Amino acid sequence: MNNFPLTVRRSIELLGLMALVAVIVIGRDIIMPILMAFFISIMLLPVYRFLKKKKFPESLSIILPIMLVALFVALIVWFFSNQIGILVKDFPQIKANVTQHINSLSDWISRITHYNDKQQRAFIQDKSDDLMNMGTSLAGGAALTLSGVFVFIGLLPIYIYLMLFYKDILLRFIFMWFKPDHHPKVKEAIYETESIIKSYLIGLLIQITYMTILLGGILMLIGIKHALLIGVIFAILNLIPYVGALIGNLIGVLLTLTSSQELWPVITVLGVIAFVQFLDNNILMPRIVGSKVKINALFAILGVFIGGSVAGVSGMFLALPVVAVLKVIFDRTETFKQWGVLLGDERPAKSPMSFSNFRRKKPVPVKSGIENEK
Repeated sequence: MNNFPLTVRRSIELLGLMALVAVIVIGRDIIMPILMAFFISIMLLPVYRFLKKKKFPESLSIILPIMLVALFVALIVWFFSNQIGILVKDFPQIKANVTQHINSLSDWISRITHYNDKQQRAFIQDKSDDLMNMGTSLAGGAALTLSGVFVFIGLLPIYIYLMLFYKDILLRFIFMWFKPDHHPKVKEAIYETESIIKSYLIGLLIQITYMTILLGGILMLIGIKHALLIGVIFAILNLIPYVGALIGNLIGVLLTLTSSQELWPVITVLGVIAFVQFLDNNILMPRIVGSKVKINALFAILGVFIGGSVAGVSGMFLALPVVAVLKVIFDRTETFKQWGVLLGDERPAKSPMSFSNFRRKKPVPVKSGIENEK
């Protein structure tokens, strides 16, 4: 391929990228469970190796970690079902609070615009009818989506078991793709990929735990209703880089509005969320995950939106670790090294426009991608 002209090589790269995206879009129902199982199986490798050292049978060494994951998921489902039950019991009070907030909003709109209460009610009724019609048309699709979720969850433990059981075959397959001279680099890339995925996913589990305790505990001490539910929802949504935090703030505000007739709890919730986010972004998370996943913010956000458009919510959650693995691979291949530079957050110490050495595929002095970091 190196004998081809530069334009031909770049065209082949772009065509390959387009073909890869097309394959993922077409086969996402098959690929996403496999990808999710791959990341979970890597996270379970330490437990599997520990049990193997203790002379457990191989099948049992695989089944026990899978059961731990299943127990963790079951606890999350139980928590949410319990909290939803509390919300259902409080429905009359929630309805009264929502009605008061709507009336206050209606009075405010009447004061600043020419729309009176009758016109606002007619507008709300029209939009409600539109939403009902839309909901009816999407009911069949929702049923299909729900069945897809059950299939997704049902396939995960099977894929995880088989990936751990046949991991040596998969590794041999990877090595056979490359010449023996390149095997040391391949081995290094495999170890680093495993390290990045484990540290990232385990770090996220720790992040969910401490954010739930911090946010939910502080809101509970202040006296905010549904404090734990707000904490868990925000902690889970925060796993989606940049976008999840915004959605978590909105859900926190909505839950607070439905449980209170005053506005001060909303301001309190937003203030506590901002404080916890500051601790998470600047103190806690950098020390837990460290700087192993060095992806710049631009491509982290792009990865989230592309992952969401290609594979839905699961694609958004997996976007960052997938991009991090791609960067590890790109950094170790001479042909695609420029793509690794594009994804990273290490900016050249000086402009490549002024120094020709910074335009070449070799290590250069860099500075942090974080603006306020010294």
